[in-house]
Amino acid sequence: MTKRSYRLGDIASELGAELRGNPDTEIDGLATLQAAVPGQVAFLANPSYARYLADTRASAVIISASIADQCPADVLLLDNPYLGYARLSHWFDPAPVSQPGVHASAIVDPSAQVSPSASIGPQAVVEAEAVIGDNVVIGAGCIIGARCNIGEQSVLRPRVTLAHDIVLGRRCHILSGAVIGSDGFGFANEKGAWHRIAQLGRVVLGDDVEVGANTTIDRGALDDTMIGNGVKLDNLIQIAHNVSIGDHSAMAAMVGIAGSTRIGSHCVFGGASGVAGHLTIADQVHLTGMTLVTGDIREAGVYSSGTSADTNRQWRKNAVRFRQLDAMARRLKELEKKIEG
Repeated sequence: MTKRSYRLGDIASELGAELRGNPDTEIDGLATLQAAVPGQVAFLANPSYARYLADTRASAVIISASIADQCPADVLLLDNPYLGYARLSHWFDPAPVSQPGVHASAIVDPSAQVSPSASIGPQAVVEAEAVIGDNVVIGAGCIIGARCNIGEQSVLRPRVTLAHDIVLGRRCHILSGAVIGSDGFGFANEKGAWHRIAQLGRVVLGDDVEVGANTTIDRGALDDTMIGNGVKLDNLIQIAHNVSIGDHSAMAAMVGIAGSTRIGSHCVFGGASGVAGHLTIADQVHLTGMTLVTGDIREAGVYSSGTSADTNRQWRKNAVRFRQLDAMARRLKELEKKIEG
């Protein structure tokens, strides 16, 4: 792999950063403050890492103006250093660049529409009437179901499965093992026996959506499952049928959303959070890790549930007290009535 190198002045110009230093310095990589060597750019976004700044060997540091005077290297001044790092990271991404064309081992139905600029990888399957947009990358072993529509510049990593009639917007990024459009968990009960309900809806993803590895998004039972623009889903998430997620919400690993729940825009759900079905969650709601939501949340804010880890001895004592809360509350009400009387 050819090592990439860029002038520091060109990097500053692309990032919109103020450069304090030599614009001709050659930069060939990114690293942390601790690990950086000459020729690399580091960044300081979290104040807890400021202690490493004085000893960094980086040629330049992406940093905010408030702490720039403490930096021994050249600086790239940005209000949001982490965003600068995120943008610069793509300059040094070693992932292979896909080439346009259909691999000889891929199977593409004659009725599918595949842009000449798209890349279809080895052993991928594109079924009837699917539409693959400009500069789309379909990785090895992906399955694109009948009548799917994939927007331009979207990337599907190897072994992604799209069931039939799935819609992906532009610039979506779907990581390996994700399954979009699997059947929702719908069954009717008759005398203890379960009867399967056909899932007739679709899954529709907006633009700039990311879906993590082995995450599943179920198709709607009647209406569509809807994922808004800019939504980011981590690995191992389950989104049930008919869920709606508003624009620019983000969910960490192992979140589970039950069916027909409506989630607002700009929400952030911590890892292993769970939301029961048929609920409404307002915009800008933040759930801390392992929070369980069983009722509507109508106002923005930070919400938590559960208790932190403790010694087993103390936890068992607290568990006993928890079971006594209802009785204690009743006794307290009785005492209040007597005092008020």
